[in-house]
Amino acid sequence: MNSLPTIALGLADHGLPVLPLRADKRPFGNCRACDDLACGGRPSMRVPGPCLCPWPCHGWAAATTDRRVLGSPQWAAAWRRARAIGYHPGGAGVTVVDLDNADAVEWARATLPPTTTVETTRGEHWIYSGAMRSANKVRPGVDIKSLMAYARWLGPGTGPITVLPPAVLALVEPEESTPAREAVDSSTPTRWDRSVATGCRHTPAFVQTGLERGLDNIRAHPEQGAGTAAYGAARFLASRHTACPGPCGLDGIAEDLINAAVTVGVPAPYARRCVTNGMNAALGAAA
Repeated sequence: MNSLPTIALGLADHGLPVLPLRADKRPFGNCRACDDLACGGRPSMRVPGPCLCPWPCHGWAAATTDRRVLGSPQWAAAWRRARAIGYHPGGAGVTVVDLDNADAVEWARATLPPTTTVETTRGEHWIYSGAMRSANKVRPGVDIKSLMAYARWLGPGTGPITVLPPAVLALVEPEESTPAREAVDSSTPTRWDRSVATGCRHTPAFVQTGLERGLDNIRAHPEQGAGTAAYGAARFLASRHTACPGPCGLDGIAEDLINAAVTVGVPAPYARRCVTNGMNAALGAAA
C-alpha cells in the first residue's frame, strides 16, 4: 500500500486529479471544520466556496494534481490509511461509463462505440474523451461518472479513447427539456459574420438563428446539463457546415457557446472541452 502515493503522483503529473480512497472505496470524511459545509465548500464545487482545507475533504472536490498537496503531511496521513486511488474524471476531461455487471457490459457492447476499457471487480469502466453531467442508475447496472463525481483508478485500460458520443449523453439528457424560443433577437452580439466565413454557403440569418437557439438552450440549464447542451449545440451547428468549402467562422461560434456555458456556471475548461468535442464529433464524422 506504500506505493499508492507514488502512483498518485505519477497520475497527477499526467493531468489526472487524484484523491485517496478508504477500504470501502469511498473518500475520507470531512474534518470537523468542513462538516456540514461549515467551511463554505471548495472553489471547484457547484456553488464555489472559500475552503482551502489542507485535508482531503469534500470527496471528489478534493482531487488535485498539485504535488505539494498530494505530498503534504495531512495527505500523507490519509495515504497511509488509504487502500485505493480515486480520481475526478470531469477534472481530467473524461467520462466513465461504469458498467456494474455482465448484463450492463453486454448492453454497452451492443449499443455504445468502443473506447478505452478498464476491467473492474464486477464489470468494466468505459472511458470517453469529454466531460458531462454525472448520474447514477441511468439504466440497470450503469452509472455515469464525470463532473462532480469520482471513480476508482484501476489502471490505464486497453484500446484507444473515443470522443464522448451522443448515445452516452442521451443517458443523462434523453431530450431537450426547454424548446428554443420562437423569436430571435438579431441584435444579440456574436463573433460570427461574413468577413470570417468567406467559404460558408449559408446566409447570415440561417447561421444566426441556429446559433441563438443553441445559446438559448445552454442558458436554459442553469442548474445542470449546460455542458451537455453546449456539446449538443456545438455538434449540431458544426454539422450544418460539413458541406461548405470553408472557412465558416466556426471558431467564433465556439467561443459564443463556451461563453454561454460559463455564464450559467460551467467551469471554463469544461465548457471549452464540451464545445470542442461536440464540433470535433461532427467534423470528424464527416471527414
